[in-house]
Amino acid sequence: MTYTAWAKMREVNRQRFGKDVGPFEPALYVKESGMDLKSAALRFVHERCENLKFDPVITKTEEETGVYQGTGLKKNQIPYDMQMDNNRLCLERSLGRFFESGVAEDAYDVYYCFLEIFLGHYGKSKKMVELLSEFESNGSSLLMKHRDHYSHSVYVFMLGLAIYETNAAFRQAFGDFYADVLRDKQEDKDGSANAANLFLEYWGLTALFHDIGYPFELPFEQVMSYFEVNRKKRGKGSLYVAYRDLGVLIDLGQEAKKQFFSLYGKEFNTITEILAFDIAAKLGQRYGITEEDMLDVLQRKPTDPEEFGYFMDHAFFSAGRLFRELESSLGEDQITKMHIDVLSAIMLHNSLFKFSISFYKDDDEKKRKGPIRMQDHPLAFLLMICDELQCWDRTAYGRNSRTELHPMAVDFDFTGGAINACYYYDDMEKEKIDAFEKEYRNWEESGETGDAPRLKAYSDMAEKEQRFATDIELIVDTTDIPLHVTPSVKKNDRKKKHIFLSSSNFLHLYDFAVALHGRRRGEGTPIEQLEKIFEDLALEYQLSTLNRAKNFSRYLDAINCFYTDKPVDYEMVTEFTPEHAAIFAPMEHERWVREHIDMGWVEGDDYEIAVENRKDLTEEEKKTLSAMFREQMRCHKLTMNGNPTTEEIKAHYDALPPEEQDKDWRPFNSLLNILKKYDGVRIYIYSLD
Repeated sequence: MTYTAWAKMREVNRQRFGKDVGPFEPALYVKESGMDLKSAALRFVHERCENLKFDPVITKTEEETGVYQGTGLKKNQIPYDMQMDNNRLCLERSLGRFFESGVAEDAYDVYYCFLEIFLGHYGKSKKMVELLSEFESNGSSLLMKHRDHYSHSVYVFMLGLAIYETNAAFRQAFGDFYADVLRDKQEDKDGSANAANLFLEYWGLTALFHDIGYPFELPFEQVMSYFEVNRKKRGKGSLYVAYRDLGVLIDLGQEAKKQFFSLYGKEFNTITEILAFDIAAKLGQRYGITEEDMLDVLQRKPTDPEEFGYFMDHAFFSAGRLFRELESSLGEDQITKMHIDVLSAIMLHNSLFKFSISFYKDDDEKKRKGPIRMQDHPLAFLLMICDELQCWDRTAYGRNSRTELHPMAVDFDFTGGAINACYYYDDMEKEKIDAFEKEYRNWEESGETGDAPRLKAYSDMAEKEQRFATDIELIVDTTDIPLHVTPSVKKNDRKKKHIFLSSSNFLHLYDFAVALHGRRRGEGTPIEQLEKIFEDLALEYQLSTLNRAKNFSRYLDAINCFYTDKPVDYEMVTEFTPEHAAIFAPMEHERWVREHIDMGWVEGDDYEIAVENRKDLTEEEKKTLSAMFREQMRCHKLTMNGNPTTEEIKAHYDALPPEEQDKDWRPFNSLLNILKKYDGVRIYIYSLD
């Protein structure tokens, strides 16, 4: 059993109750060979990340005191390590849901889980995550070219997990590179001593936050786009934005200076200086760069974009922004060399390595250097290859981006440590594709005179030059990870996106969930107090509340309603009626049931039977103990087993007593007031006539 704390609890329950009452091993998603992207990424989390964030000190204290320190629905209901297993399953399931939809709301769950598991709690870092989504969706339409970086980053994360899972050469390179770190952790009996657990944490930081600096690049590109409307090429004479007074982003405080001196035996004043040192140490000998050269380039990146082709590199700001977040969440004294590796990988990934270190496309062939290797900097290598590969299912915001042809889906096969990728284009665009292919054949038959026809990004994969794969091979060394790319077409399943009319400010999803959970505290309760109450929940229950809030738009759609923060000429809804409830309450019950099945819960009432004849307990004590047993067994009388149909769940709902049915719809009346308070939105009904 890969969820080892569950296995341990299962044995305790077997001895306590004289029968096998759970918890039972959660199911692992596997498709055919198991070498596709979803199967490989989820298998990595499920099977390789045993004992993630386990704490032997806490376990010993629990054994000595007989008091569990883990949180189920309430504190001290389960072993601490079991809570960590629950958290890992939350991450595994969130990745699975995101892969099926690709939407930002499901990407949000992945960020939420990762931050809760590795950085303490989501509330501290929520603005860093949420602002990127809002900047892109609201500001990017003004650009000539721009595509999303929010869901993109979660796909990049999954790609890296799949490569680690399926490529022995990369696992070896990562293990060798961080052998000293792993040895130290094993000596300290650290729960992350497992190489896969170490990889999950630091690869997650690298992949999920490599593009958080985009809000700094967007204003630059907006100005450029304004003057590029007439197709004037950027260059000398272009009006552009540059940044000054960067200290707020890069300066080190006294405690940070002390920490980095203890790590490197060298004094630094800015994070830029540290990254210049780190990059030169890793790549200097092979690429002929010095620390001074690197520092000069990094210092000019944000202030002199005209020296870099009139482009602003978001990677500089991503690294600086993440450094500040690590300072805030972990504390300066907890930042390690591996965190600096994360930041240098992010700094390298966009343009720094390609145009200032390897010069991979320089007109002067003598100036070109080789691609980066796994052993040079494993995190940077992986980020670059995954970032290049992730070009499918990305929302296009920019004016030109929306007219280009980009893949909508992909099938990966990682068999044998290779990457075989088939990118799919929408068959509704087949006329455009056929026209390009005809034009390309004519160009070939005419002796290939002049420039080859282009249809970005399809042509980069379809033309004989294989520009897409060739460019990747110029950036990263694919000797131990062979790459083969083919294009194809198929029907686009737009329904899987679950897009509804409701729209509001995505920034407040967390606030909705916080207030929804604390609705009984009264509307006047300060949000800070409600957040504290919400943070005391286990991750599993926080996610459940978030998903209840996220599904609100789907329920509204079912009753011909929608919400928006814009003024519209529709009738406003002030309260949900029992008639409304009859439609969307079963939908909420279905969400709840499927969520419990997904998280390894089983139907049953053993937790109640275990206490009903205890004459030594008061009724209140029975209730408390029963609730504890329920969490330890992961057994609930209101859920279902197997894979029930929607109709079966509806029948299950209809059989519930009224007080249980009310739980599936009455909280949404509270949400009506919550929405107005935190987001300024209103709910409206539209007619289908």
